[in-house]
Amino acid sequence: MIDVQRLRVLRAVAEQGSFNRAAAELRLTPSAVSQHIAALERSLGAEVVARSTRGVTLTEAGRIMVEAAESVTAELAHARRQIDRLETGRPQLTIATFSSGGRLLLPGALARLAARHPGTVVHVREAEPEDSLPLVRQGAVDLALAYSFDGPPPGWSGPRDRLAWSPLMEDPLRVVLERRHPLARRAELDLAELAGEPWVLGCLKTADFLRRHAEQAGFEADVRSTTTDYFFARSLVAAGLGISLIPSIALLPKVPGVRTVPLRAPAPARHLGVATLRGRRHAQAETLIEALREQAAEEAGKPVPAGS
Repeated sequence: MIDVQRLRVLRAVAEQGSFNRAAAELRLTPSAVSQHIAALERSLGAEVVARSTRGVTLTEAGRIMVEAAESVTAELAHARRQIDRLETGRPQLTIATFSSGGRLLLPGALARLAARHPGTVVHVREAEPEDSLPLVRQGAVDLALAYSFDGPPPGWSGPRDRLAWSPLMEDPLRVVLERRHPLARRAELDLAELAGEPWVLGCLKTADFLRRHAEQAGFEADVRSTTTDYFFARSLVAAGLGISLIPSIALLPKVPGVRTVPLRAPAPARHLGVATLRGRRHAQAETLIEALREQAAEEAGKPVPAGS
């Protein structure tokens, strides 16, 4: 029989890339980590890691066992939550969400959930997609409200992924300019018209996204200022430090002194959706996903703020 603790150790080794870092995360000694891995390999009759001076990498058997470890961890967490529900006598739902999406969609969706499943205990954790999707895989949350840019969500591993993705809405990115900028009153812009402008980033993850689209438009983006907050980025635009590219749902609350202008199609956009474990949606999760779809459809019909 395979020891669950050894699977946990293997997952940590896979994530950290070395016995020493895995030991620090698990609060074990490197020797203990090595012993757990050796014992797992003996029980399987196969090597699960390849050791080298640069660290350790998973073998094919190791990759199979890490997938199994993720399944086991998620199943145990799911069982734990079911027991918690039995003990409290009330259904519970745990949600991970990024801030702007949660601010826009969750209040209305949660009101719909409360009307359809009164008494549900809701827990919300703020997390960006690169953190929230692993939480779903681990069974630590029931679902994650997340986003991606051009491709799949961060960390998505293709058809074999244990996550299911339910699309909600597109979130077009808008150009934000200081209100006296010569282009601020345009009805729409082509990205190529912004060559030579200084840029302010409102999210570090948009750096590669902006540079890729700028390159396609024939110029190199001159990023002058970086922040991790869209409101702050718009404040810097208002102060004349540059222009920015910001998702539509992050344009509220308004910032005085800026204007927003859409880009001509095909405009860059974020894609919002919900990640869940395949086959692990209980009634409250299904209801919330449907409520999020309804809320997204409602929000999609509202005009995008132009600024002031």
